[in-house]
Amino acid sequence: MKLVNTKKSETKVDPITMSTINYNNRKFRAVQNTVNGETSAETVFNYHQEGNILSAEYSGGKIINGHLIGLVDEDGNISMRYHQVNSAGELMTGICQSKPEILDNGKIRLHEIWEWTSGDRSKGESIIEEI
Repeated sequence: MKLVNTKKSETKVDPITMSTINYNNRKFRAVQNTVNGETSAETVFNYHQEGNILSAEYSGGKIINGHLIGLVDEDGNISMRYHQVNSAGELMTGICQSKPEILDNGKIRLHEIWEWTSGDRSKGESIIEEI
């Protein structure tokens, strides 16, 4: 992915870098997670994409309110940062790398490797699928 500096205080995404997958207006649900994760089958993600910038809001299960922001590369891989408030009232933050798989029905499955940047700073893996 290319970033173009237009001014000292301004960085813009080069529009030439386009992904083969567009996540805009797609919804995902967690289908698998390691025990140290907080997403579950009750967690629903609402994805938005503009150019190669991805954002989402999510909630459900142990998560009261969550947001993520990321960059999508030309193969549809996502590098993201997330923050969420859980049902215990804790603010949790982390980083995640997601790799897409296109299912036979045309929907997207994301294989995720993530790490908490708060709390115990543990790592985990999860899978979310388009609904």
